[in-house]
Amino acid sequence: MKKNYDEIDFSCGSTIERAVNELLMHKAKGKLVCGTFNGTMLYSDTVTMDGAYKQITGKTKAEFDKAQEDWREDYKRREKEYQDSVPSLVDEWVMKGKEILTADKWDYWKEIVPIRLRDLYHGMELGCCLDIVKILNSNRALDEAKAEINKQDHSGMSYGLVRGMVKEFCNRGNEFYEYTRL
Repeated sequence: MKKNYDEIDFSCGSTIERAVNELLMHKAKGKLVCGTFNGTMLYSDTVTMDGAYKQITGKTKAEFDKAQEDWREDYKRREKEYQDSVPSLVDEWVMKGKEILTADKWDYWKEIVPIRLRDLYHGMELGCCLDIVKILNSNRALDEAKAEINKQDHSGMSYGLVRGMVKEFCNRGNEFYEYTRL
């Protein structure tokens, strides 16, 4: 005999655990419902916590939680290692700036390097900026500089940050900034 399920939508941002608990709540009320979670259909009359986790992630809930905890610990370890390396990275990036930037930009570059190294992007924008400034300082075409920023695979936020940095650190920065306006 074919069962008739009412399909439900899980709330936006729902976790696997919340979705399973919602299905179990319907089961307790004697209702046959189903819902799709990340492309996997779950049914109120057959769902279990471990079964749902296994279907969706390939791991039981305990295995999934352990993997998440391991990832967090590894992230914290890597972040601490990175933060510990920032002082030596400051010196490295200041020297790279002096190789490319005009002397009148060195003091401000030295001031912002530690800030950029400790931000969300871990200083990725420093290299991106210098690559573009190098193109512009050698009097190459704006198209070439624009092609460079476009191949750097930025988010909207980092794209704007790099444009702003080029504006500050390059004599042709204003021209580049306007040329790359979206």
